[in-house]
Amino acid sequence: MLVGYSSSSDDETEAGGEDAVITGDSKSAKYHEKSRQDKDDDDCPSTKKQKSEEIYPTTRLPIPGCLLAMFPDDVDPQDEDSLLHGGRVRSFKHERGNWATYVYFPYQPEEKFEELMEELLSTAAAFGVILNPQEELHLSLSQTVALKHHWILPFTQSLKAGLARCKRFVCSASRLKVYCNAEKTRTFLGMEVLNGHTHLLDLIRVVDKTMIEFHLNTFYQDPSFHVSLAWCVGDFTAQLRKCLQELQNVVDNHEEGPYYMCLDCTELRCRTGNKTFRFSLDTTQYQGPPNK
Repeated sequence: MLVGYSSSSDDETEAGGEDAVITGDSKSAKYHEKSRQDKDDDDCPSTKKQKSEEIYPTTRLPIPGCLLAMFPDDVDPQDEDSLLHGGRVRSFKHERGNWATYVYFPYQPEEKFEELMEELLSTAAAFGVILNPQEELHLSLSQTVALKHHWILPFTQSLKAGLARCKRFVCSASRLKVYCNAEKTRTFLGMEVLNGHTHLLDLIRVVDKTMIEFHLNTFYQDPSFHVSLAWCVGDFTAQLRKCLQELQNVVDNHEEGPYYMCLDCTELRCRTGNKTFRFSLDTTQYQGPPNK
């Protein structure tokens, strides 16, 4: 092994050189001092890490809007706040990639329906129940379920195949009834369907078959087909039932006679997230309007 020893003259030269750098020309001193610091920094891992952090900033760039638009089912956390939805609470927690889905018949109200609703809301308010009118009127043929995004196409194709031979028909409703969801978070004033149950049950069997295929909840065992007219947050079943007869009187004594809600069941729809799929029923052997 070879070992090198520095002489005293070398030590003195190095000492004198260092002193010369400090006491000599200021520009030369700064240059040599900087060179020495750079060398020390290169030998220090923590300094290298600090330098790399300065070169590569850790701040994340914002996601382009065009990419966000590709995933409309992604909901901002604040959208889960019930205060932003009139106090309504989801039946199931929103999860990324799951789309709330249900099957229904739409109802397009007549002009005189708006007048009827104003009277019903006013009558309920007189009994201490403040109701909110339903934004979109429909007759549900399924529960609201969570459908995976990649299931949407096969799910709707299954529905279409099952509905291919279902016939168009008409049903009517005029009797008011009070409903409350399973979680007891919302109470509804609905109008129960009086006829057309056979056709509706046939459709339920088709829809349930698709639900079972995708391991989703089927419809209720003993369904009460109805169109929800208005709702309120919480369980107000008892309060609404106390004034149900007065509300029914508003329907029965409306203008020229009892009000009948007539549903032309020609097109079944499936709403999943922000998409709506339409399924036209067979118009042959059309079942005409029922006798009122």
